[in-house]
Amino acid sequence: MTFKSRYHIPYLGAGLGLRAPHYPDLLQPNAGVSWLEVISENFMLDGTQSVHRLDPFLERYPIIPHGVSLSLGSVDALDKSYLKTLKKVINYLNPPWFSDHLCWAGYGGAHLHNLLPLPYTADIAAYVADKIRYVQDEIGRPFLIENVSSYVEYLDSQMPEWEFYAMVAEKADCGLLLDVNNVYVSARNHQFDPMTYITALPQDRVVQYHIAGHLDKGTFVLDSHDHPVRDEVWALFAQTVPLFGDVSLMIERDDHIPPFAELKAEMDHAQEIYTQAKVSATA
Repeated sequence: MTFKSRYHIPYLGAGLGLRAPHYPDLLQPNAGVSWLEVISENFMLDGTQSVHRLDPFLERYPIIPHGVSLSLGSVDALDKSYLKTLKKVINYLNPPWFSDHLCWAGYGGAHLHNLLPLPYTADIAAYVADKIRYVQDEIGRPFLIENVSSYVEYLDSQMPEWEFYAMVAEKADCGLLLDVNNVYVSARNHQFDPMTYITALPQDRVVQYHIAGHLDKGTFVLDSHDHPVRDEVWALFAQTVPLFGDVSLMIERDDHIPPFAELKAEMDHAQEIYTQAKVSATA
């Protein structure tokens, strides 16, 4: 039995991140968006109090919480107070899954406000997997881990990133949130073939895609989430889709947020690529 079938994870179609400039548009009838993703921490201030702000959207959309603060790879223990509040928010939203990043983001109780890569070793994979299993069991819902973009490599790494990512998911028995743009960014920065990465992932564990824009700085590529998706990422996405089953997709945009119609057109383009790639794969 696959991860998705075991947890009865639905296919949600194409969605967007919920951002304040688009609130009025998303509350209009027939907005044309199937689901929304929110940053978990934005609604955790007072337990379930601040999450009530999502009520008008929760009446219309499935809402998936996506975290940025678990810091699964940190030497620090998991923040039990954070998890307690997160669980209240998740229980209120009743999502089919929740997610965070395969990274470390703090040390000694200090948050670095960055999603930093890990050394890719079997010992660290086991260490992170233990934390992920605890989180998934504590929250009581399917948990997805997202691959981050990276700009440095560790001399202590014993395997490529994709092998580490797959190993963690198998050891933790969790799902994957595959960020296609992050794969492209890391592939450019570290000079590997992005399809080598993607084809190495366990097909039954990929539940969600992130697609976003980046900045090409010439000597490196920056995952910025403040530009439209680039053609090379669209091409990589088209190659990715036939490799997996039904996977929900969303467009990420966190800065220089365009008008709703522009971002929705980008989401619709993603859905067109997804549908065409599925059709071509079965032709």
